Amino acid sequence: MNAYDRTLFAGVDIGGTTTQVVLCADDLTVLDRAEVATPAAHGGRAMLEAALGALAPLLERTPGRLTGCGVGAAGVVDSATGHILVASDSFTDWAGFAVTDFVEDALGVPAFLDNDVNAFLLGEVSGGAVRDEPDVLGITLGTGVGGALWSGGALFTGPHGAAGEIGHIPGFGDLLCSCGGRGHLETLASGRSIGARYADRTGRRLTAREVARAARDHRDRDALAVYEAAGAGIARAIVMTAGVVDITTVVIGGGVSHAWPLLGPLVLASLAADPPVSGHPVRLVRAALGADAVPVGAAARARRELTAGFAV
Repeated sequence: MNAYDRTLFAGVDIGGTTTQVVLCADDLTVLDRAEVATPAAHGGRAMLEAALGALAPLLERTPGRLTGCGVGAAGVVDSATGHILVASDSFTDWAGFAVTDFVEDALGVPAFLDNDVNAFLLGEVSGGAVRDEPDVLGITLGTGVGGALWSGGALFTGPHGAAGEIGHIPGFGDLLCSCGGRGHLETLASGRSIGARYADRTGRRLTAREVARAARDHRDRDALAVYEAAGAGIARAIVMTAGVVDITTVVIGGGVSHAWPLLGPLVLASLAADPPVSGHPVRLVRAALGADAVPVGAAARARRELTAGFAV
């Protein structure tokens, strides 16, 4: 087939700091990618114009026909209408923005919107660490803690789009969460909270990565204790989820997962001490796609909607 006749799908990940854009072949191979700062303080139009501006040179230098575009965005989204429903205070004039209408008008192809954690899981199931697995819990550990469910070979979002959101389930202590609730997993396992919990113990402010470095080889007992609490919290959330929907695999991504040699064994140790009610072990894996996971998952959503014969 002539390269100019091939089908292309675009994927966009709009984060609070950076926006990632990929251009994929119809098998979701990433042909080209770009990154641009997110103008989050300047509103939805500026954010999408920045994303599409980053996509434009990719389309110019990649032979093929753009067929669809997927967008992954932080916050609560309405995938059916393509609107952002709820956004954090990191974004200006983002809640209520008609994302897919704007993208479709600009590109002239169908566009689809997903929550960024749903897109992350779709990316990892489509071509990452849990490819083709039927039942998966996806967890992202970044500034916050996000979750998504893949059940029976399909994304399960629930009637209100909140299925799998383990980051804001209470029962993990009494600390105040960024959402205003108390005792949520996010207060223990997000990058921001890991730094805060270390400061609570020592009076010193470090990033999550610096805390992980301090914990290495058991050199800093306070740093290790913070990660032990994060690992135990993550394991408890996994067991709770497995008890409700009997997931078999968990894939973890996000910036905190960069400390996987430290965090992974801590989660596994807690799972071994308190396994799921089924008695069957849960497979725990680190995400494989890195920064590509969300935009590839967004592209996968567009491919699934527009191309017959693809299950994901």
